[in-house]
Amino acid sequence: MMNRNEKQLIDAYGRRIDYLRISLTDKCNLRCRYCMPKEGISPLRHEEVLTLEEIHRVARLLTELGIRKIRITGGEPLVRRNSMELIRRLSELPEQPELVMTTNGVLLEEHLEELAKRGLRKINISLDTCDRDTYRELTGKDALDRVNAAIDRALSMGFLVKVNAVLVRGINEKDAEALAGLAKDRNLTVRFIELMPMGCAGGLSGVPGDLLLQRLEGTYGEATPVSVELQESGEGKTAAGRTEESCGMKGTERTEVTGMPEETGDGSGKENRKTISSEGSAEGTGNGPARYVRFPGFRSPVGFINPLSHQFCRDCNRIRLTVDGRLKLCLFYPDGLDLREPLRSGCTDEEIKEMIRGIILLKPERHEFVRGAAEEEKNMVQIGG
Repeated sequence: MMNRNEKQLIDAYGRRIDYLRISLTDKCNLRCRYCMPKEGISPLRHEEVLTLEEIHRVARLLTELGIRKIRITGGEPLVRRNSMELIRRLSELPEQPELVMTTNGVLLEEHLEELAKRGLRKINISLDTCDRDTYRELTGKDALDRVNAAIDRALSMGFLVKVNAVLVRGINEKDAEALAGLAKDRNLTVRFIELMPMGCAGGLSGVPGDLLLQRLEGTYGEATPVSVELQESGEGKTAAGRTEESCGMKGTERTEVTGMPEETGDGSGKENRKTISSEGSAEGTGNGPARYVRFPGFRSPVGFINPLSHQFCRDCNRIRLTVDGRLKLCLFYPDGLDLREPLRSGCTDEEIKEMIRGIILLKPERHEFVRGAAEEEKNMVQIGG
């Protein structure tokens, strides 16, 4: 049990919860097929959406309880009116949490100057293909040039940029090599994230991280695990002693997941893959669940986030605030704490903090995607990516 005088949120499994993802909106200017249904979603009514003042209050209370990193996300966060004002206010919180953002990049270039002024220097850009036609097919919009321009501008301004890519079989899996190649000559980290079978993504099939690594090695050569301090420098140190163990076999919880077929690179049907662990090894890591490698001749690392094939729940340190005010503990489960009602019914700061302390103790030990699609029925765009 947490000492209420300590600035820490500790769950029932001893995990320190210090990372908050805030969804500013469930609206998006793209229609990515694994995130939003083709027909769209039923929009929240105006009164169902947290105001920016309410979001700021929750963020303030959570930083007072021990949150040290806040990620601004959506939907697409930059489509929300006055999002820059909220970022300004978050940057002035007394506890000075680290501020970062995830965006699709379409509107990013015009906001870079303001973000830099507010001290937000780390941006994750969701980009699932380098091919214009595939981008249009996947997102429903011809905006790849705008995203590329935003990436170039952000790099020139000194932002630390990561490209996050989700590969979907039959749509963009062919683009893996080109996406990884973005890290070859630039100070730009590329990370591949396994598809989460949630909402409209439940009927799609992703590419397991281990299979992807083997495939990329066939193109770029044998990868070396790296210990990456990405948040500070964007560069990485080569880990000593490249062994199967240092690639992650030791201490890994290997899981077989519906929708993640077991394939091999040689077509033999036998297990013939290296693995990149998402927990257990101190090598090949940054400060989160991604595990990084460097291919021969590459300036920057390539990362793998494998929540399905290599579960990293035992180190989970995050919670999510949805746009309608739910403090969400785990992507798989619909459970959480409704903060909108206490925010609007006159509850004091201490009363809300006590509610938060209580719900943190109910954070699940692990997700159960091994059983199939999530119990959470909402789409990622409604939860916050």
